[in-house]
Amino acid sequence: MGRPGLNRRHLLATAGGLAVAGSFGFAALGTGADALAAGARTRVRYWNLFSGGDGSNMIDMLDAFRAENPDVAVKDSTLQWGNPFYTKLAMAAAGNRAPELGVMHLGRVTGFSPGRLLDPWDVELLGKYGVREQDFNPALWKRAVIDGKLYALPLDIHVQLCFYRRDVLRKADLIGDDGRLVPVTSPAEWFDVLKKAKKVTRSGLQTIGLWTNDQNFQWWFFVAFYTQLGGTWFDAANTEVTFDADKATEVLEFLRRHVTDGYVIPGAPTGEQFINGAPFTWEGNWSVPVFSGAQLDYGATPLPPVFGKPATHAESHSFVLPHQSGRGGAADEGAHRLAAYVVRHALQWAAGGHIPAYTPTLSTAAYHKLTPQHEYVSAMDHQATEPKVWFAGSTGILAQDLGPMVVSSTMGSAEPGTVARRMKTELVKLLASKNPMDGHTAAQGGALA
Repeated sequence: MGRPGLNRRHLLATAGGLAVAGSFGFAALGTGADALAAGARTRVRYWNLFSGGDGSNMIDMLDAFRAENPDVAVKDSTLQWGNPFYTKLAMAAAGNRAPELGVMHLGRVTGFSPGRLLDPWDVELLGKYGVREQDFNPALWKRAVIDGKLYALPLDIHVQLCFYRRDVLRKADLIGDDGRLVPVTSPAEWFDVLKKAKKVTRSGLQTIGLWTNDQNFQWWFFVAFYTQLGGTWFDAANTEVTFDADKATEVLEFLRRHVTDGYVIPGAPTGEQFINGAPFTWEGNWSVPVFSGAQLDYGATPLPPVFGKPATHAESHSFVLPHQSGRGGAADEGAHRLAAYVVRHALQWAAGGHIPAYTPTLSTAAYHKLTPQHEYVSAMDHQATEPKVWFAGSTGILAQDLGPMVVSSTMGSAEPGTVARRMKTELVKLLASKNPMDGHTAAQGGALA
């Protein structure tokens, strides 16, 4: 069965980046006037990177906004997910051809030269349209603030989850009276769970899908468990590497053991195996529509807190204001109004598996009816994120450089301890390097943006 969300990310990892969809040129994107309602008072151009189910949900939300705000004409353009999107957005901002509104992964904002390629949000104007700081998880809001100014408005957090088959695990007595997976608080308990699950797993199926040869997933899993161990990356000033190679080794050994103990079939199609009866798979929350569509008896929980401290990898889709030399007026207010509306009406977005960033949504009866979304909402309070540095963020340089190292350890081509030391050496190198996006030509950071 097709998995649009996972395919989007997997293709990026294997193909080294995707070309921008369609034949978008700056001339066409410069005004977008041809596609806007001629009589509209306010025109807002909006670039996003949502495809598949996410794209459909976003279109529904935009249509709802248009119906309630007929005086705002929204021209939405969807570009391909990944580095090409960020490159085009950077070049448009540097060339004063940027749209009024855009979307970025929150982890990428720090490296996007806030103040030069991004404009700050007017928090008072956001408040006018019902969005306030107190409506967000404090840690999430803090990540969006740089030099005291808000440069990103979070729409969601999307997390790595432990999906499990209730119908299979009941046979191993691993489902509690509450219908959820039994608690796990240590590596020993986790591997005991896998051992019991393997005994009731049909022949030919793996016990758990881990995307063992995918650099993005392996990196995301590493970040989660390294955070559980209390591992740090840099000091508060981001001038010294504090990466703990011993803790990193412990995480790498944990991931590797899934392969050596025979719970994983390297290269197996993880989602398909899960649909066919594999007890577990670790996937992003964007797989919820796929598994629910297959009508599986399943649940989803944050990655198991095997090292004591709950933490699961999290990123965030966020609205940004690409730099415009003349930003302001009705179009800018329209961008604020549109972003605030989508953030406040994110129940539709939650259907795609994402956890809405706007916390009032999480307490509604409608959200609590979403299954299995309500089961992993606690991930909002236990986010394992990449460090707040220019080379971090979704598919950024940090993941591109360290992700393959994690894969080499998990797959057994390199020893965990050796890989951990290599990771620390690479972090020292990256910290000493200069952000090309800080220069005067956005194109310099084409492959990095």
